[in-house]
Amino acid sequence: MAGKPPAGDPVQDAPEVGAPQHAAAGLPAIGHTLKAAQRQMGVRRTALTLLKVNQKDGFDCPGCAWPEPDKRHAAEFCENGAKAVAEEATLRRVTPDFFAAHPVADLAARSGYWLGQQGRITQPMYLAEGADRYVPVPWERAFDIVAEELHGLGSPDEAVFYTSGRTSNEAAFLYQLFAREFGTNNLPDCSNMCHESSGSALTGTLGIGKGTVLLEDLHRADLIIVAGQNPGTNHPRMLSALEKAKAGGARIITVNPLPEAGLERFRNPQTARGLTGGGTALTDLFLQIRIGGDQALFRTLNRLILEADGAVDEEFVAEHTHGFEEFAAAARAQDWAETLRATGLSRPAIEQALRMVLQSRRIIVCWAMGLTQHKHSVPSIQEIVNFLLLRGNIGRPGAGVCPVRGHSNVQGDRTMGIFERPSPAFLDALEREFGFAPPREHGLDTVRSIHALRDGSAKVFFAMGGNFVAASPDTEVTEAAMRRARLTVHVSTKLNRSHAVTGARALILPTLGRTERDLQGGGEQFVTVEDSMGMVHASRGRLEPAGPHLLSEPAIVCRLARRVLGEESRTPWEEFEKDYARIRDRVSRVVPGFEDFEARVRRPGGFTLPNAPRDDRRFPTATGRANFTAAPVEYPRVPEGRLLLQTLRSHDQYNTTIYGLDDRYRGIRNGRRVVLVNPEDAARLGLADGSYADLVSEWRDGSERRAAGFRVVHYPTARGCAAAYYPETNVLVPLEATADTSNTPTSKSLVVRLEQPGPD
Repeated sequence: MAGKPPAGDPVQDAPEVGAPQHAAAGLPAIGHTLKAAQRQMGVRRTALTLLKVNQKDGFDCPGCAWPEPDKRHAAEFCENGAKAVAEEATLRRVTPDFFAAHPVADLAARSGYWLGQQGRITQPMYLAEGADRYVPVPWERAFDIVAEELHGLGSPDEAVFYTSGRTSNEAAFLYQLFAREFGTNNLPDCSNMCHESSGSALTGTLGIGKGTVLLEDLHRADLIIVAGQNPGTNHPRMLSALEKAKAGGARIITVNPLPEAGLERFRNPQTARGLTGGGTALTDLFLQIRIGGDQALFRTLNRLILEADGAVDEEFVAEHTHGFEEFAAAARAQDWAETLRATGLSRPAIEQALRMVLQSRRIIVCWAMGLTQHKHSVPSIQEIVNFLLLRGNIGRPGAGVCPVRGHSNVQGDRTMGIFERPSPAFLDALEREFGFAPPREHGLDTVRSIHALRDGSAKVFFAMGGNFVAASPDTEVTEAAMRRARLTVHVSTKLNRSHAVTGARALILPTLGRTERDLQGGGEQFVTVEDSMGMVHASRGRLEPAGPHLLSEPAIVCRLARRVLGEESRTPWEEFEKDYARIRDRVSRVVPGFEDFEARVRRPGGFTLPNAPRDDRRFPTATGRANFTAAPVEYPRVPEGRLLLQTLRSHDQYNTTIYGLDDRYRGIRNGRRVVLVNPEDAARLGLADGSYADLVSEWRDGSERRAAGFRVVHYPTARGCAAAYYPETNVLVPLEATADTSNTPTSKSLVVRLEQPGPD
């Protein structure tokens, strides 16, 4: 029945395993979508809500950041997007009575899945120092508590202001403005944990930390390389774009340690062929690479391009690039034996990929966290840039770099200034517009924030959305660090693990969701988001709020700022809360590309932000050109008897939000504590299919971390590699294990051993 959460916490240690599937979506996706939506919302609310998802007059899906086409289907959503909407628009409610019945210790003992299934939080809740459970508190008292703690700090830098990727542009702009007017650049965000490596690599090479393609570029490409990404689960609407590209003659190379059903075959649920026929085979060449071997692969392709007659776009290289000779010398020195060790691929397979490259004029490379969460992620992505520059595939229609972002506005949050290392130009613009001197010293990213909380140099943690505790690495260290804080605050729609791991005092501040109508003093409001390809558009909720005590994220920031900053602040916080157009007016004068923001975003479909490399082959780097790089090739070395583990999502999951206990594309049902191991590796290590083992990660300082009780599943992974779901395996990621330059946790390359219990 809609509105009724599960009564108990389901057992998750007895998964059922069948054969993995070889096609995604189709009729089963429709069935699962409707079942999940109706379970949360009921039949009528499901129809009314889903038909407004990603429509020009509707609301932006709170799931992924994949862009929408100009001409939209009536059902412009995917299975996992519908699940995200259903969990936000659910009829289930978490009231003060729930908190009275569940002490924090009880919440901490529950699974993340159970917590999320309880429904929407309806009132501000406060955990006093020494108390064992949350109690309701008026909004004004909640803001007083935050102000008391912030005013009691020895320095503004003892506060950390975290942001998840679902925050709107308007809320993000206000949030960073408040933090900087308070006096700190401690603005970590979820990008620090996922695509920071992309931003670092692209800013240094192309001068912009974003992709350079639009949706129509995928439709025009000759060759699309999808590396380290599983769009069938993480960005399912991307499969429609790949299908359209295939219809236009494009070929697709998939580079991944795991075969993924969506990239094998797509049964488009919006077409007769997808529902009743065989669908569309997407991948033309599958390169089943070893984890972390991508830099070696692209370095070798670059070497082979240099050796092929007429393959280099010499005019583009001469006119638009810098550093070619040093790069070329490094590429020509790449050794085949090293490449084969690093990648686990055969020479004929790489040479087949080369032939496809040389036959293609317009090439796009897409990637996600399979490339960004390694020690050598930044040089790996830089090598992809080298690959595209060699043949002039930047700034050409149908070609370019395509980092596929996760949460729906994670890119927009960064554009709005959510960044611990803001540029001087951005701070100068803030100072001119608002009349205060923003702090200039760089702040803390996510990993450094955990260090600061652990060491006691940060005392207040404020999160605008997200599930920081579950999303972060080194779970035990992170939880201990959070418990050292004086105050932890979470602006949330639903319960999650972070609400059960608190500082001495804690607040949960309930907020409106994307699906809900936002009425303020200036009338009905809308917010805006930026998708993964730099398109900015409006989002208008249509449902009545889940309760009368909810505030919007902009309203929460404005009221908090008025309480903390007081009358000394010259920022018109009260005006901003009443009318979001006032916020957009200020954004238009601070953030480049947002000129005439209000008028442009009111047009159906919004507008496209300028992108210098794409628009006119201009590269705003230190050299004024696109930069080739020549970093040494790196890849993980694994001792004998160990495996290289990557963490990943199940199909019933988005980030740390667990929708269910199945991963049907991989043949897993009713459980999450599974480890996928190549059968040959399993035989070598004595791991029978269906046996149980502890995962033990080994770090270079000799320390070990353990995740207990995982069912071994024989699975066609790359040799020497294994995979398991996060957040259950985040406990294995050392806090110190981060990517060079970007400081992103290396969750995709963990050296582990599998320990089976001995005889009783």
